[in-house]
Amino acid sequence: MKSKWPEKYVIGLTGNIATGKSVVRKMLEHLGAYGIDADALSHRAIARGAPGYQAVIDTFGKWLVKPDGEIDRGKLGKQVFNDPEAMKQLEMIIHPLIEQAVDLMIRRASQKVIVIEAIKLLESDLRGACSSVWVVNVPLEQQLRRLMEKRGMSRGDALQRIEFQNDQHSKLSAAQVVIQNNGSFEETWKRVVSEWKKINPATDTGRLVVSPSQGEFMVARGRPRDSVVIAELVTRLSLGAHKMSSEDVMAAFGEKAFMLLQFNRKNVGIAGWQVENLVARTTEFYIDTGVELEKGLKILLNEVERASLDLQCEASIIFLPENLAVLQSIWKNLGYEARTAQTLGVQAWTDAAMESARPNTRLFFKQLRTDRVLRPI
Repeated sequence: MKSKWPEKYVIGLTGNIATGKSVVRKMLEHLGAYGIDADALSHRAIARGAPGYQAVIDTFGKWLVKPDGEIDRGKLGKQVFNDPEAMKQLEMIIHPLIEQAVDLMIRRASQKVIVIEAIKLLESDLRGACSSVWVVNVPLEQQLRRLMEKRGMSRGDALQRIEFQNDQHSKLSAAQVVIQNNGSFEETWKRVVSEWKKINPATDTGRLVVSPSQGEFMVARGRPRDSVVIAELVTRLSLGAHKMSSEDVMAAFGEKAFMLLQFNRKNVGIAGWQVENLVARTTEFYIDTGVELEKGLKILLNEVERASLDLQCEASIIFLPENLAVLQSIWKNLGYEARTAQTLGVQAWTDAAMESARPNTRLFFKQLRTDRVLRPI
């Protein structure tokens, strides 16, 4: 498979559950890589209308189908996670589809460095396509604590989930790069930056990168070292409704990026956004009402959308505070409309909206592209 993408440097990123693979993938994306979450693609592969949907039903039974026609991934998971043979059957359906989707996404990507996050990377044909294998590692007790705290599992269930997966030591022995993720965000970031510079020695990771835009407005992409500035901006522009500390921002960098809107070099707006499963989700969106709103909103959104399209996003979802949500004519001019998660029409979009919903906000939606990944192919 390596010969398929000779012009790309492909990082295969793996590690067992709750080691922090997604955080490391996001860090690499901050640095300029194109990230692919192969595990999220597996969910898309069995969504209604996707190529793996009927095969899963035929193999495991109609009892998995929910009233809305989608496969109940919770029921499916309980069946396969305790049955290695059932897991093997599911992987035989899903893995070829994921590999097709990954191939398509890499061919479309403009970035030279690709990072493929996959918990079973080493067990799939994708391994042979990787220029380097990175493994994220934490102690067992930290894995257990994360599963218990973040997913509400009992200690017994968390331990069973970990033990069902292939041994972490076998992953570590296959790694060219090991990222220890048991310390602070800053420690992990420094380790990732150090390895990234071996691939891209000229990378600038230490300052705001400012892109001139229309008029006196500019958009700057925030970096982890700008956490104090970002925290102050979110707290000030939300009028205290969304208070953030620099520590909160540093933690958020493991999931999202920040775009800062500047006017005459003064920070007047901010968008905190992330791309997961080909959906852009903007969960912090604030702007100083003392500036020309329509122009400022357009410039900030254009930069978010440009960056999202560069990551092959299909749709953009924004959660707006009420003082911005009422400006419906402006949002209509920008191509957005007020929607609910249940009316988005594509399961991956609905899932993204429900997962990212914020209290006291309204959802606005815009489709960015029509050529979707993992329709029947």
